[in-house]
Amino acid sequence: MNSRIAVSSARRASQRLIQRTTPDETTTHFGFKTVPEAQKESLVRGVFSNVASNYDIMNDAMSMGIHRLWKDHLIRKMSPSPDAKLLDVAGGTGDIAQRFLEFQDQGEPGQRVDAWARAEKRFAASKWMREGRIGFTVGNAENLEFIDDASFDVYTIAFGIRNCTHPDRVVREAFRVLKPGGRFMCLEFSRVENPVLASLYDFHSFHVIPRLGELIANDRGSYEYLVESIRKFPPQKEFAQMIRDAGFTTIGKGYENLTFGTVAIHTGYKF
Repeated sequence: MNSRIAVSSARRASQRLIQRTTPDETTTHFGFKTVPEAQKESLVRGVFSNVASNYDIMNDAMSMGIHRLWKDHLIRKMSPSPDAKLLDVAGGTGDIAQRFLEFQDQGEPGQRVDAWARAEKRFAASKWMREGRIGFTVGNAENLEFIDDASFDVYTIAFGIRNCTHPDRVVREAFRVLKPGGRFMCLEFSRVENPVLASLYDFHSFHVIPRLGELIANDRGSYEYLVESIRKFPPQKEFAQMIRDAGFTTIGKGYENLTFGTVAIHTGYKF
């Protein structure tokens, strides 16, 4: 009952925002809803505050555990050197940061990782925290004003950029903070092009995932938003062009589809 009241209240609040929008006010999307641009960041923050305690469990349930394979593949594709320095933005529970450090430690211990995440508890007792090789910051990916130009070798953002108000600004900031020769790597949900598979994916997205959110996390509304946000994000070719427009060089089409295009890894090089 409490979950239904919360979802209903959230929907009413979003509707009030739409009604208060004036013709001259800049708007954006929050899932399939139109909201004032200035409100989106707080609305997204509210969603992730709601899902934080069940984040790992729900990721496994929604993807049947395949999200772990996608993240493993991202790190193998990156193949970071021991001296590489990573900025992991929208790092969630620290999955990418942990894989990066584990990969580096197969050789000599490497450089520091800065993760924009809420994963401090996960790493609190780790050797990486004791060695000062990982740190956490909360901020806005569209404006990394406290980070100097050309500071990092690799910039990653996994399943986070679609929640940003201006993804193009996020990519431009990534270009700024990367060193010459650095890499931008984005793992994000994408478009399934095969029509038969796309219809199955839509059914899973719009019917199964919200139901799982209701059963496991007692929160259907947040997972309805997350599904909608995937459909509002640009398709692979359009996002690859956005990366090139920010100044990056891409190889080939600039992305690799995984699991029939359910997700894609986009890579840009700063030359």
